[in-house]
Amino acid sequence: MAKKSSSSGRWLAEHHSDPFVKRAREAGYRSRAVFKLQQIQQKDRLIRPDMVVVDLGAAPGGWSQYAAEILKGRGRLIALDILPMEPLPGVECILGDFREEAVLEGLRQSLNCERVDLVLSDMAPNISGIAAADQARVIHLAELALEFCQGALKLGGSLLIKLFQGAGFDAYLKALRVAFGSVHIRKPDASRDRSREVYLLARNYRLV
Repeated sequence: MAKKSSSSGRWLAEHHSDPFVKRAREAGYRSRAVFKLQQIQQKDRLIRPDMVVVDLGAAPGGWSQYAAEILKGRGRLIALDILPMEPLPGVECILGDFREEAVLEGLRQSLNCERVDLVLSDMAPNISGIAAADQARVIHLAELALEFCQGALKLGGSLLIKLFQGAGFDAYLKALRVAFGSVHIRKPDASRDRSREVYLLARNYRLV
C-alpha cells in the first residue's frame, strides 16, 4: 500500500476537524461548500422562488441542494457536472464536461429557449500543482461560464462564480463589469483563509 504524503495527511486531519464539515454532516448537506452559498444568500438574497437557475460544477450537489430548498419546487434548477451526482428532488441533472460543445448544446436544449435568472458556478479544474497552468484552467472555465451567460441570461440576471486571485483575475473582473450593472467580491467564512478563492457576484446583466 502506498504511503500517504505528509501534505495529504495534513489535509485529511484539517478536513475532519473542520467545523463546516461537521455542520454539513449534521445538517445532511452533501458538502461544506453549501455554507459559502448560504452566507452569500443571507447577505445578497440572490436566489428566490420562481427563478430559473443553472448550477455549473454542481457535484456532489451541496449548492443545488441548498438552492432547491429556497426554490421550494417553484421555478427550475438545472445542475451540470462532469462527475455523476446522486439525484436531488426538484433538480434536473446533466452529466458532462462543460468544456464540450455537445454538453453545452444539451444544456441549451434542456432550457428550450427559456432565459435563465441566475447562473451559479463553483467549477474548478483538476489541480496539477503547476500554479500558472492551474490558474489558466480556472480562468478558461470562468470565461466559458461568462460566454454561457451571454447566450442564456435574461436582462437583469445574475452570475455567482468562483475564481482564484492571480493571472487573468483583473481582466475577468473587468469583463464582468462591462456585462453587468454591479460586481462584488465575496469571501465567505467557509472559504479557508489561506486560499486565494473568492466569489464574484455579478448582478443586473445588461448585454442580451
